[in-house]
Amino acid sequence: MSQPERFEILVLGSGAGGKLLAWHMARAGRRTAVVERRYIGGSCPNINCMPSKNEIWSAKVSHLVRHAAQFGTSITGSATVDMAKVRQRKRDMVEAEVAAHLENYRASGAQLIMGTGRFVGPKTLEVRLNDGGTRTLVGDHVFINVGTRPAIPNVQGLEAARPMTNVEALELDYVPAHLIVLGGGYVGLELAQAYRRFGSEVTVIEHGAQLMSREDPDVSKEVQRILAAEGIRLLVGAQTLRVDGQSGRDVSLVVRTTNGEHTIQGSDVLVAAGRMPNTDGIGLKEAGVELNEHGYVRVNDRLETSAPGVWAIGESAGSPQFTHVSVDDFRIIRDNLEGRKRSTRDRLVPLCMFTDPPLARVGMTEGEAQRLRLTPRVARLPISAVLRAHTTDEREGFMKVLIGDDERILGFTMIGAEADGVMTVVQTAMLAKLPHSMLRDAILTHPTMAEGLGSLLANVPPMST
Repeated sequence: MSQPERFEILVLGSGAGGKLLAWHMARAGRRTAVVERRYIGGSCPNINCMPSKNEIWSAKVSHLVRHAAQFGTSITGSATVDMAKVRQRKRDMVEAEVAAHLENYRASGAQLIMGTGRFVGPKTLEVRLNDGGTRTLVGDHVFINVGTRPAIPNVQGLEAARPMTNVEALELDYVPAHLIVLGGGYVGLELAQAYRRFGSEVTVIEHGAQLMSREDPDVSKEVQRILAAEGIRLLVGAQTLRVDGQSGRDVSLVVRTTNGEHTIQGSDVLVAAGRMPNTDGIGLKEAGVELNEHGYVRVNDRLETSAPGVWAIGESAGSPQFTHVSVDDFRIIRDNLEGRKRSTRDRLVPLCMFTDPPLARVGMTEGEAQRLRLTPRVARLPISAVLRAHTTDEREGFMKVLIGDDERILGFTMIGAEADGVMTVVQTAMLAKLPHSMLRDAILTHPTMAEGLGSLLANVPPMST
């Protein structure tokens, strides 16, 4: 073992929450080091959120070009997709993001150490450096920020077929002839629609009873209807029994549905069936850090682990798997370290699926309300009733709101153009604990999608007496 080097702040993994903590502490004069195995800045700017949204936008442009005549523009000749250029546009963005991260490390004074870290004792990391050699690092305060990775289901022949995950799908330089997607969650549906718009035949196989298992049935059905209308084949309640062949060449899947067994022939397989924590093989037992039954680091509501002086951040701590939540984890840890009490309890976490139109939600679903034995008043509004949609012809989807007995908004869901921005308006009202009538009666700019909130909230049923 090399001679130990001591740091005041030691972070394993350079994802959103960890890097922000490192830069903050280094700027405050604390000797800080971040150990990163591969992706500078973590998965979000390199292989997940930002790259996927980049390629999804390229797919939307392709879709708009193909439908240009609807808006009065004539395209001479046939439109073609150059996936090499799509990929290069994405790579250029990633390169710029990484450069910005490196500048933040330089400016803050935090030391970035590229290598694979493993705990060899309490608050002690042995790092196998990417360019050779090892370093032993000891931290006064240690932060585990190792994230998650795609899970590969235990299906006969699947691993041997060498399926893609979202990482490989975003590096394709060709349009798959027939892309088969295992998983009907956010990642699977985003990429299914993108590749359909690039020109692939696409089949989605979802094992559960509906797409997006955590959403209300009406939300799932509307998303399914929209995607099916684009020509995506969706098999729900389907079990994949066997995979033969190799993804990228020729592959077949045997699937059991309510109608019996079927064989689906395709060219490429994308697995988007959930994620698992990167907590195995990094010496957490030696560090005295306990895991929960799902393999995530066990933490309290201040994100402290079972080991004194050790915290966990982001997905590896079991936090909701969004970059914006990891950023809030950073704020919680920062404030507690500086003597201001903050907790992960009762956080209002927004989420968005970036299909077109997008799905955005904040707060409670109807299903969650039922499980809590609540009976909120529910109002709905079709997007076609919002005048902004008449100007753009983006009329798919609906808004839905749940109102509690105290007249406050308990939850909001929207499938429709600009849903992410409209949802943020509602989230702000919820954070301010405003009665829904304040937003209902607000002067909202015409014609915008947010203007639909006035009509939606005007539909809220009166309280029963």
